[in-house]
Amino acid sequence: MASPTPESGIRKTEGRTLERSRIRIKELRLRTFIGFNPEEQQKLQDVVINVLIEYDALKAARSDQPEEALNYKTVTKQIIRLVEENRFLLLEKLVHDVLNCAMEHPSVERAEVEIDKPHALRFADSVSLTMSAHRNDTGG
Repeated sequence: MASPTPESGIRKTEGRTLERSRIRIKELRLRTFIGFNPEEQQKLQDVVINVLIEYDALKAARSDQPEEALNYKTVTKQIIRLVEENRFLLLEKLVHDVLNCAMEHPSVERAEVEIDKPHALRFADSVSLTMSAHRNDTGG
């Protein structure tokens, strides 16, 4: 049977070393109200979201059963709903809320969210902010 290595999440199984699996939701383009300037509060703005989710996919990989896997379509729909149905003054709040949305799923061990706000600065393609979170092995 596989045995986890708590500090790395690596497991030995069938003579091989397996690391955590990673799901990447790339370049999710959405529109929301973000910013505290009056014009930002009146007009939807583009945001580009990248999410990295780490979870133990070994059971799903062995069984080939969808119910054993993390449903990335469900996660993505929750993120879309969160972003499109709310208003945010700060990019920090938006990133934090999306990160919490990803971490709501019990099988998620670690998540990282980067959100770009295109055209936020005159001479830059975008401004982005990244936050990450992980579950404590002690459950607390």
